[in-house]
Amino acid sequence: MQLFNNGTSHAGKHPSWLILISSLWIATVCNVPLWRELNRLPELHNLRGLAFAAGFGVIIAAAMGLLLSLLAWRWVLIPAITLSLFAAAFGAHFMLSYGVVIDTTMLVNAMQTDMRETRDLMNMRMLLTVLGMAVLPCLWLWRQRLRRRSVLRQIGGNLLGVVVSCAVLVATLFLVFQDFSSLMRNRTDIRYLINPLNSFYALGDIAAKPFQRDESKILPVGQDAQLAPPPGPAGKPPLLMLVVGETGRMGNFGINGYARTTTPELAKEHIATYQNAWSCGTNTAASVPCMFSHLGKKAYESRDANYEGLLDILQRTGMGVVWIDNQSGCKGVCDRVPNTNTTQLTDPELCVDGECYDEIMLRKAQARIDELPADRRAKGVVIVLHQMGSHGPAYYKRVPKAFKKFQPECTSNNLQECSQAQLLNSYDNTILYTDHVLATAIQWLKAKESTNTTAMVYVADHGESLGENNIYLHGLPYDIAPDLQKHVPWITWLSPAYEQRTHVTTECLQKRKDERVTHDNYFHSVLGLLNVKTSLYKPELDMFAPCVKPG
Repeated sequence: MQLFNNGTSHAGKHPSWLILISSLWIATVCNVPLWRELNRLPELHNLRGLAFAAGFGVIIAAAMGLLLSLLAWRWVLIPAITLSLFAAAFGAHFMLSYGVVIDTTMLVNAMQTDMRETRDLMNMRMLLTVLGMAVLPCLWLWRQRLRRRSVLRQIGGNLLGVVVSCAVLVATLFLVFQDFSSLMRNRTDIRYLINPLNSFYALGDIAAKPFQRDESKILPVGQDAQLAPPPGPAGKPPLLMLVVGETGRMGNFGINGYARTTTPELAKEHIATYQNAWSCGTNTAASVPCMFSHLGKKAYESRDANYEGLLDILQRTGMGVVWIDNQSGCKGVCDRVPNTNTTQLTDPELCVDGECYDEIMLRKAQARIDELPADRRAKGVVIVLHQMGSHGPAYYKRVPKAFKKFQPECTSNNLQECSQAQLLNSYDNTILYTDHVLATAIQWLKAKESTNTTAMVYVADHGESLGENNIYLHGLPYDIAPDLQKHVPWITWLSPAYEQRTHVTTECLQKRKDERVTHDNYFHSVLGLLNVKTSLYKPELDMFAPCVKPG
């Protein structure tokens, strides 16, 4: 296949034609999610609305033309157009299929997705979308011959393309500015649908992060941290289990008032559940590091450096800390403490088709604790379990057959193929299994009471959309995300001995179930529950502090 012509300067196509055709294709066909969303706005269903939509399309095409004109070099242009087409095709698929948008956090989340999660997202719809929007146009594109030009003519042509694109963009924006500014102001989600400029902007934002903060080092915090005597009798060393849930919707837990019996085992336990709890982010990459940070959501997102987290501080006190992961990693939270991943295990009962159910973490827990130094175990142990939980879109893969109570369930990763009832059934089955995992964890902790004073705290990292308003999964920008992606379950179980140790009673916590708490409370609440003293600790953010009874 001949890509470039080696003959006279007049042979082959002028780069401007490829730029124009590609920009128009991207602005129209590859932006179907944007046009679909605009079509839902009743104020655009008139001649003025049609004129605005046409102008919006010209603006996108001009912006793409400007970008591609900068890259209109002989050996660069066609690969650059190819990258743009594939970025647009994949972006269009996910926006059309799941109602998501493409922003920095979504792109970070995608980059941190492991092969198992990637496999769950692949389906025939993705193949057809990418084939139609990118592969077929690229087959035509790579058969084109570009006109060979001298360096000066190349530079001049590129500059001319930039100037013309800028002129068209500015002129069109001037004509539709009133409607354009109003739309951008009132519907901030629209900007994340402009394809593939949304992906390129997010990628640039990620690339700029090292210039915004030093990613090469982790600054120490809580160097004054130490274990203090508890309010009550010290007794046996504490064993605190922190379960980091995945994609848990507060409203789908039976113990929180859900109509379905999704938490029958937890309902039998003496627990406290907070029903007004909110996440730091709408995806794992944002929420997990944030909830283990001392900074809180606002300061964490605007930080100019990276800092140690909760687990580093607990380890500094001399306690034993271990992280067990059944997902795609701890997002840096567990990098400096003993950690292990269960996703590659081959347990014949709990691992199927390269994926292990969450109970596998409990089976490996004691062995991981036994590996800790004896002097650390003597001071207490914090063990963190990071669930696969209710991770979509293949909810049906998260649940053993014995817990598929709600039928019929959705058995496709193309969620739009399933009815709302099927999708809800498959998701509620994951909550039913999470209920079993948590109840089993409580029984496991009860069995340790001869050697430890035990407790468990479960908090989900974020929620999930299940087709409400045609939105699926999670990861929308926080400010525009529905509450379903931010409202999370928060469950606490304290053994009688732990209640005596801390002077915190479950009854007191139960009375405060409607109090608003967020992931900002997590860091300080865990420190308070373990009676760790440090200047970083803020008692006003410790959700357990109001229940500590003096004496």
